[in-house]
Amino acid sequence: MAHVVLKDLVKTYGGFKAVNDVSLTVNDGEFVALVGPSGCGKTTTLNLVAGLIPVTSGDIVIGDRVVNDLDPKDRDIAMVFQNYALYPQKSVYKNLAFPLQMRKLPGDEIDRKVKEAARVLDMTHLLERKPRELSGGQQQRVALGRALVRDPAVFLMDEPLSNLDAKLRVQMRSEIKRFHQDLKATIIYVTHDQLEAVTMADKMAVMNGGYLLQYDSPAQVFAHPVNMFVASFIGSPAMSLIPLEASTANGNTVLTGAEGWSLELSPRNVQKVAGATTGKVVLGARHSTIKLHKSAVPGSVPARAYTVEPTGDVTFVQALLSGAIVNISVSPNMAVAPDEQIWLEFDQERLHLFDGETETALKAD
Repeated sequence: MAHVVLKDLVKTYGGFKAVNDVSLTVNDGEFVALVGPSGCGKTTTLNLVAGLIPVTSGDIVIGDRVVNDLDPKDRDIAMVFQNYALYPQKSVYKNLAFPLQMRKLPGDEIDRKVKEAARVLDMTHLLERKPRELSGGQQQRVALGRALVRDPAVFLMDEPLSNLDAKLRVQMRSEIKRFHQDLKATIIYVTHDQLEAVTMADKMAVMNGGYLLQYDSPAQVFAHPVNMFVASFIGSPAMSLIPLEASTANGNTVLTGAEGWSLELSPRNVQKVAGATTGKVVLGARHSTIKLHKSAVPGSVPARAYTVEPTGDVTFVQALLSGAIVNISVSPNMAVAPDEQIWLEFDQERLHLFDGETETALKAD
């Protein structure tokens, strides 16, 4: 396997920058997910690494080689696509053997590599079947196997699970994660599904508008988003973002909602607010860090229940607060009705504060 380094990578189409000065390092054996909404530049970045489209500027290093001018076949990479691109008339065995035959490997070596890949992916019993006789998950496994037999330095995966149903997607997430763990493979994985990125990747690169916004472990991105976009994109349900006004009342810094209520802040959060460029501050909170009360308690603010979504072991309540929808998770035993008056208590140690103008995270000194 090998490491991959992107240095100031740019891809333009006319005056449009699809990838804008992206720099990151994928260490040897690391699983990195490129994640973001449609059109954010993640697939373009993957295609640049693969050599499917030319680089406008910047460098791509795989192992110890700058590969900008190398053809895809010379970059020592293997791609797995969302459409499995299997040959329908060939058996699974022949689908796996085909890339090796194209490289003119000896027959006994091809046979060994195909059978080893089938063993690793638990599909030895499928070798004589045709793709039409396989389930979606089995076809995806064959696509993985076809990449595996090539023994590449880097695996590139472009939304490989997007064509599967929800249950199969969960199963294949586990399979790909195990595939990575067993092979210690270097993998760059593109997805718009942040749950895939969070559950599988060692690191995630959050992209939007061609820019790389944050590159860190999923736990760090979840706990310390650098701006409002990352905060709202990572996590399910999304982090609630509430626009408020910061002011001073009786010597204390408070945040005031559109309805007129005020929320006193802890000393650490007062430090954060002091760094805002204006009085506009956005409070961010995840559903599990907000307590819902049926009556006012010290430190709580009034809100109104909007919708209630029971999911079995937890119920999600959406509430209206200062012009925003706020997600709260409660016990399924708690009865909450739409339009009911409720009170919300925020955990001061786990709330996030963002600059209302720049949308960047505010930090304490």
